[in-house]
Amino acid sequence: MATIITRPDANGRNRYTARIRLKGHPPEVATFERLTDARKWIQQTESAIREGRHFKTVEAKRHTLTDLVDRYAREVLPRKRDGARQAQQLTWWKEQIGFYLLADCTPALIAEHRDKLSQTPVSGNKARSPASVVRHLAALSHAFTVAVKEWGWLEDNPCKKVSRPKEPRGRVRFLSDSERTRLLSACRESRNPHLFDAVVLSLSTGARQGEILSLRWSQVGLSEGVIRLEWTKNGERRALPLAGLALDLMKQRAKVRLINTDLVFPNRRGDGPADLRDAWLVALRKADLKDFRFHDLRHSAASYLAMNGATLAEIAEVLGHKTLQMVKRYTHLSEQHTAQLVARMNAKLFEDMPL
Repeated sequence: MATIITRPDANGRNRYTARIRLKGHPPEVATFERLTDARKWIQQTESAIREGRHFKTVEAKRHTLTDLVDRYAREVLPRKRDGARQAQQLTWWKEQIGFYLLADCTPALIAEHRDKLSQTPVSGNKARSPASVVRHLAALSHAFTVAVKEWGWLEDNPCKKVSRPKEPRGRVRFLSDSERTRLLSACRESRNPHLFDAVVLSLSTGARQGEILSLRWSQVGLSEGVIRLEWTKNGERRALPLAGLALDLMKQRAKVRLINTDLVFPNRRGDGPADLRDAWLVALRKADLKDFRFHDLRHSAASYLAMNGATLAEIAEVLGHKTLQMVKRYTHLSEQHTAQLVARMNAKLFEDMPL
């Protein structure tokens, strides 16, 4: 049985409260601004209850968003490599709307707080980037997805109906030949014994700084010329070919390694990875490089691959990206090489062909 009660609000506008009572099920109540919406809700909800699809009648009204985040933190985050960062992101949502029942976590509510998040500055009063907002939404969305698929707490993930800010195109800052020469010279002169080797390794393989500093000798195959990364950012294993100067430097480093640690780039005590930050900043100043970060060494490696004829699929494989989306920023460099190939081919094919 369903009823609709009409009541005016504080502004004198009508509000329609729909109530459903079905035998064997708890009552359902919802309020709408339009009568047609109330009738539509009754029709859809009654049908879902009778067909056993209306999980909101029990679980979504029994659990809050805080319950969702807490269980997700216990059962899912420990298995994720970036769990600590996602825990911080989910804590923000918990602080903002954690008291809401899951049944009341609508796309409109999430969108409202998405906008609030985008207007909340980060440390140093710096404006929050669209990428940060997207990551916060992604963390919440995955928690909802688990609640839908594995826990039966919801019918649908409300985040799927929430638009995400458009992220700017990834930057492509790579070293020119003269910049690369200056930087390598500055790194070679550094008092830090690890900086030059780490920079060469990143330029040669496209490895991330974290992957290099956490590298262990058990992952390095000098005879095969390969480094095997067992745990990367995207959770996939990845092999990094070692060749040329990078291989020679790793062989030389293996001869003088510390005996109390398996780390390739250890600190002086051998109880943790080396710290390159100060030495890196000094090298940048000596090399007179502007707007350049350690991560841009990875972009430089990818750019050199593109300019030497590697396809986007090959670049993605080297960098360890699951899709081509992240390497599309190098398309223009690859296109230049392709255009040169086509030009040379046409010149050879039609060199004796008159107009």
